[in-house]
Parts: sequence; C-alpha cells; structure tokens
Amino acid sequence: MSGQDQRVAVLLGTKDGAAFINQQLESLAAQSWPRVDLWVSDDGSTDGTASIIEAWRTRWAKGRVTLVDGPRQGFAANFRSMIIDPRVQADYYAFCDQDDVWERDRLESAIRWMGTQDPETPLLFCSRTATISETGQAAGHSPLFPRPPSFRNALVQSIAGGNTMLLNRKARDLLAKASARTEFVSHDWWAYLIVAAGGGTIRYEPRPLVRYRQHGANLVGANVSWRARFIRIGRLRKGQFATWTDSNLSGLVVNRDLLTSDAEHCLEMFIEARNSAVFKRFRLLRKSGVYRQTVLGTLGLYLAVLRSWI
Repeated sequence: MSGQDQRVAVLLGTKDGAAFINQQLESLAAQSWPRVDLWVSDDGSTDGTASIIEAWRTRWAKGRVTLVDGPRQGFAANFRSMIIDPRVQADYYAFCDQDDVWERDRLESAIRWMGTQDPETPLLFCSRTATISETGQAAGHSPLFPRPPSFRNALVQSIAGGNTMLLNRKARDLLAKASARTEFVSHDWWAYLIVAAGGGTIRYEPRPLVRYRQHGANLVGANVSWRARFIRIGRLRKGQFATWTDSNLSGLVVNRDLLTSDAEHCLEMFIEARNSAVFKRFRLLRKSGVYRQTVLGTLGLYLAVLRSWI
C-alpha cells in the first residue's frame, strides 16, 4: 500500500461537546487526505454529542465511523483507552479534540513529511497552533519553539498539543505498549516522552495546522502573554508540575526496557538530581543536558529544581 491509499485513524475524545463538534467534524471531512477512519470515544456526554456523531455515519465518505463508550475517568484515561485499543488499526494515527478546527492539510502535511523518513522508525509529527476564542475569532498563536525536539526536552516540557499530533504505526505501537503498563497525566506529553525515549524522530512544524479553541478564562493571548507565564509560575509553586513530573518519571521507569541506552542514562541522572542535595542537584541537572525551549524557560527550570517545584 502506498501514497493516498494509506489510512489514518483519527482518535477523537468527546464529553459534552455538542456546541462545537459539528464544526470540528466538518474540518475533518474537508481534509485533503482521502482515507480517514474516525474513532470516537464518548466519555459520558449528556448533551446529544453521541447523537451528532451517529448522524455523521451516513455523511462520512472517507472511511468508517466507530463510536465507543469511554471509561469515564477523565480525558487522559479516555485517550489512553483509544491508544491501547487493538481494534484501531491504520497506517497513521492522529489525536483529535472535540472543539477545534483543522486546516485542510493538517493530516497531509504530516504524512508527506513521514514519507521522507524511515518507516521502521517511530515517527511523531506535531505543530504550532493558532488560538481562537469560543466564538471562533483569531486570538494569536502558541509559542514558536526554536530548539529541536528531544528526550532531554521532553523530560521537562511538553511542546505541542495532542490535537496537532500524528504518529506512524511504529510510534503508535510503541506508545500503546508503554500505555498498557501505566496511566499518564496527559496523552500529548506522554506521547512526546515515549517516542523520544524510544529513539523516534519528531518533527515540530512551525506553521499552525490547528485552530485551538479556548474557553472563557483560559483565553490568555495565545499562551504567550505575561499572564500566561505567571499562571505557569503559579502552577510550579503549587507543585502541580512536580506531580506531573512524578507521574511521567514513574511511567518511564515502568517502561525502562523500551528506552534507548542514552535515554535511560539521562533518565537516571535526572531522577538522581531531583533527589539530591542542592549543589549536587544542579551539577547532575546540567550533566543530564535537559532543557526547555527558551533561555527564560531553562532558567525557570533551574529555579524550580532549586525550590523543589519540579
């Protein structure tokens, strides 16, 4: 099978998304890639979301529409249930939120890049997003990250939303194997970590391919405003990032056999750094080579480690 005969499985998590789901599905139906199966895990909607999905069955001309009941344990568990579901079989796999709008070449751009790579390597494509308001008005863009994606970055930062990601079969199989062994906080950060840790190749596309809808107080000037930065600092001080990091590290340790030797060595140093006295902590952190995408972000990382916020 080659070219546009290759099939994409879109993994869509829903929960009371009736207000915006039609617009998202219209953007999926308008994708330039012709073969798309839609897998929807509905996590207990009470607003008619499932009925809207059912109505799309007869309108969907790209493949199959499959609607299943989600685990009803939150968005991360909902996406995990689709990641590990053996019934979902395709050449490529894309995560999808219920209230975004995809650019017409969202899938094709990722698949064309993957066509230039070794298909036996786990591949993950992700991109910047354009932020829109609840009513669909343009509100800015997510940060444009300048440094290359890597495991040393993934340990301390999630650089792209799951709604922008596409994985090849090797990456999905790797992610499914790891996810069957452990739960996770967020499917996008976990996917970035596992693919990078397993020696995969990751492409961060600077062109926004998804219009990411923000609601109410979450609209913070495309996540690049000073308000957004203060919110992130507040999360550090409350220990939220430390809790997320604990979860990520626990999951990586359970999946140690899937890591490259270099990733395993880096992981060991990072764990030791977090558990050491201050001066040794800094030395090991620097030796591990972990980094965030900006100078300010990396300085914040060192401050967080100093204060045991991460």
